[in-house]
Amino acid sequence: MDTIERSLNIPAEHTQNVFGQFDKHIKKIERTLSVTMILRDDSLKLLGPEEQVKRAGEVLEQLIELSKRGNSITEQNVDYALSLSFSNAVQDIAQLDRDVICHTINGKPVKAKTLGQKQYLDLIRDKMIVFGSGPAGTGKTYLAMAMAITAFRNDEVNRIILTRPAIEAGEKLGFLPGDLQSKVDPYLRPLYDALYEIMGADTFLRNMEKGLIEVAPLAYMRGRTLDNSFIILDEAQNTTPAQMKMFLTRIGFGSKAVITGDLSQKDLSPAAQSGLDEALRVLRGMDEIGICRLTSQDVVRHPLVQKIVSAYEIYEEGLKRGRKESKGKGKIK
Repeated sequence: MDTIERSLNIPAEHTQNVFGQFDKHIKKIERTLSVTMILRDDSLKLLGPEEQVKRAGEVLEQLIELSKRGNSITEQNVDYALSLSFSNAVQDIAQLDRDVICHTINGKPVKAKTLGQKQYLDLIRDKMIVFGSGPAGTGKTYLAMAMAITAFRNDEVNRIILTRPAIEAGEKLGFLPGDLQSKVDPYLRPLYDALYEIMGADTFLRNMEKGLIEVAPLAYMRGRTLDNSFIILDEAQNTTPAQMKMFLTRIGFGSKAVITGDLSQKDLSPAAQSGLDEALRVLRGMDEIGICRLTSQDVVRHPLVQKIVSAYEIYEEGLKRGRKESKGKGKIK
């Protein structure tokens, strides 16, 4: 394959950000795409096979554009741009930066970092009920929380209701000290953490005292009708079909609901069916309901988390194939 050469202009003030500490970002791009890069002043020379040089150029152009918009380039940005370069969608990355949902109490912008997250946010804006399923680290709960707080601040809803099933992951509720609220608080802690980061502890507690923000176990939702509310059901993979039906029938006029969960991390008994799994089958195809399935590509935590999620997906897919092959051999006999 013929080697070609291409030059790319990179402003000096963005070189360090795009290259990364000890040039780790550039080295990763070189290694992944089998190209060579040489920097001379503000000109970056790309050498390699034509298709690979084209991909490397597209990745770098997007990273430079992100840097120009004030972003600190992370390893996750580089990994995601590289993964999209193989599907010819890398040119969409910089567009994600324009959609800022809100800012945290420290002024950090909250926005989609992957195309999957962008689809998720668009569905939340457009649909009354949205299911967001996917592995840990894809921002399902955090982005839904940001959308809820934004809707609350804009007076689109009167209150925020956050709930999750209090299902233990190995320990029993009765082992924990204190009254019922003290026992369920650890299960609701991730919801509190997101609220504190985006809204601030003082504002959150003030609104909670007024009853405008409610954080409660799913069992507390029974018998209620929730109007003019933004409702988030987190860890929905741990609901039973009856609990899921109960929750979905609580939603009233002027309300919006987001249901999040990871079907690969159920804490139900092995024989129990997940309410999230059933709901995704029963409700698919309904115009008013959006379903977004995030993948390991949408993981925005440490790059190692993305690798762990991918490794488990491959392992579990192998187990499924093995079971199918075993059943097939059994039928032949």
